[in-house]
Amino acid sequence: MTTETTTTDLTTVKGLMAAIEAPEGQGVEMMDPATGKLVGRAPQRAEADLDEAVATAREAQRSWAARSHAERSELLNRAADAVEDSAEGLAAVLSREQGKPLNGPNARFEVGACAGWLRANAAFEIEPEVLVDDESGKAVLEYVPVGVVGAIGPWNWPMMISIWQVAPSLRMGNTVVLKPSEYTPLSVLALGAVLNQVLPEGVLQVLAGPGELGAALTAHPGVDKLMFTGSTKTGQAIMRSAADTLKRLTLELGGNDAGIVLPDADPEAIAEDLFWGAFINTGQTCAALKRLYVHESQYEAMCQALVKVAQRMPMGVGLEEENVLGPLQNRQQYDIVAGLVEDARNGGARILMGGDPVQDQPGYFYPTTLVADIDNDNRLVSQEQFGPVLPIVRYTDLEQAIAWANGLDVGLGSSVWGTDLEAARAVAARLQAGTTWINKHGAVDPRVPFGGVKKSGYGLEFGVEGLKSVALPKVTSW
Repeated sequence: MTTETTTTDLTTVKGLMAAIEAPEGQGVEMMDPATGKLVGRAPQRAEADLDEAVATAREAQRSWAARSHAERSELLNRAADAVEDSAEGLAAVLSREQGKPLNGPNARFEVGACAGWLRANAAFEIEPEVLVDDESGKAVLEYVPVGVVGAIGPWNWPMMISIWQVAPSLRMGNTVVLKPSEYTPLSVLALGAVLNQVLPEGVLQVLAGPGELGAALTAHPGVDKLMFTGSTKTGQAIMRSAADTLKRLTLELGGNDAGIVLPDADPEAIAEDLFWGAFINTGQTCAALKRLYVHESQYEAMCQALVKVAQRMPMGVGLEEENVLGPLQNRQQYDIVAGLVEDARNGGARILMGGDPVQDQPGYFYPTTLVADIDNDNRLVSQEQFGPVLPIVRYTDLEQAIAWANGLDVGLGSSVWGTDLEAARAVAARLQAGTTWINKHGAVDPRVPFGGVKKSGYGLEFGVEGLKSVALPKVTSW
C-alpha cells in the first residue's frame, strides 16, 4: 500500500500531485476552499484495501520493532530532512486544499512543525526504569511496542496532527495505518509520500477514503491502538467501536477554551498574543481561545485593543503572500460560524467588527469578527465556533469568571492574562483544563505533554509521556 516515489520529484507541487493523485476520471475531486478551483483527485480506498494495509503493517512491524531506538530515531531524522527538502511543495498543497495561507502561523509553519516534531520524538530518551533493586530481587519497567496503530486525523491541521500521531508511534516500534480526513486527504497523502522516501516499506501507509473507511479502521481486529483527533461525538463512537477488541486509545477531542483577563493586565501589551491565541488558523484549532472573559475595569480598552490588532491582519487566498488569515475549510463549518454570529446579534450582542460576510465572493470566507456585550449563555459562548469569531464577555467578580470558564463539559486548554504572575498562577490552578497557559494561549511544545480533561480527550500526547502512550508497559522481575 505504500506509494512508489523513487522516480518522482517530491519537492514540487507537480511532483507531489503526480505521486498521490487518482487517475483522471477516478477518485473524489478536492476543491480549493478559497477559490473553488480544483486542487486534485483524491483516491478512494475500500475495506479490502484496509485489510491489505493492516496485514502489511503487521508483517512490517516485526522487523521495525527489532530495530533499536537509535536506528528508528535516525530514520525519523532522515524523514525530517525529507520534509524540509519538500517544504515549499508541501506547504502549497496544504494551502490549496485546506485554505490556510502560506504565511503567519499557517501552512509553512505547519510543515516546519512536522519536521520539528519528528526530530523531537527522535531525541527523547526513554530508558528502562529500575523499580526494585535490593536483597529481595530486581524489577525493571520497560516500554515495548503496541503493534499496529490506527490513526485518524482532522482537516484543520492535517499534516501536523498526522505527525503528532505518526512520529511517536514509529519511534516506539509500531507501524501505522493512517486515514486522513475526507476534507484534506491530498495534504496527508503528500506528506506520506515524502516520509515513505525514507521509511521502510509497510511501516507507514496512508489510505484516503470516506468516513466508513475510518469506522472500519476503528473496528479492525488487526489494529492494536487508535489515535484520533476530532470531535467529541466521533471520539465517543470510536470508544464504543474499540470496546470489543479492547484497543488502546488516545483521543484529542473538541474544546471551547476560556481565557480570563485579570484586572491588572495591560490590554495593549497582550492584545496581539490574545488575537493569535484565538485566530490562529483562522480560528480552526481545537485549543484556540474561543471565549474571553475580561474584567469590567479593562473591558472597553481590551475590546478596542483587539479591534486594532484584527484590523491589520489581511484575509484572503492562501497562496497570496500578504495574507495571514484564510477561508473556513468547508461549507458546513462556514454555516456553523455564521449561525452562531447571528444568534449573538439576535441576542443583543454588539458586533465590534466583522459579522457581515460578502455574499458574492468565491470561497468560504467569513470576516474576522469580534463580539462584545454578550451573555455567557449565548450559543456563541457555550458552543465551539471553530472559526474567526471571538466573543468577549464582561465580568465583575473573579469567582464568577472562574465558574463560567469551568462551566462547560469540555476542558482542552485555558489561559490567564495578567502582570502579577503569582495571582495568575493561583487562578490557573483552579481552571479545569488539560493545559492552562499564562499570558499566552495554545503554545504547544513537543517536549510538553498535551491532552484534555472532561469531554476534551483521553490520554496524553507529546514528550516522553506521549511515547509511553503508544507503547505497552512490561515489567521483568527476578
